Amino acid sequence: MLMASDMDRAVKFYADTFGMEPLCVNPYWSELKFGDAIIAFHGGYPGGKNPVPLTLEFDDVLAVADEIAAAGGRIIEVPKQREGEPILLGTFRDPEGNEVFITQFVG
Repeated sequence: MLMASDMDRAVKFYADTFGMEPLCVNPYWSELKFGDAIIAFHGGYPGGKNPVPLTLEFDDVLAVADEIAAAGGRIIEVPKQREGEPILLGTFRDPEGNEVFITQFVG
């Protein structure tokens, strides 16, 4: 579950940037489908930083990072591979203040 101070903006950001499919949308609770997962948004959050334990994985995480920035998100950490890890790992903050990990498996 992610928090949203502006539900319409949150839903638009995730639907447009990641192709998530809105299942239900209202000012207090929304759900979007991402592959086999459902991401929920709780309305009424006043904004600010909100680290969440969510990781989204992509085939080309560097291209996705560019799309996030172009859509109004803020890249906090550009995806990079850390020693001994088989992924590129980055972090972004969405327009609602949620901080989310983005990854790409590189083997």
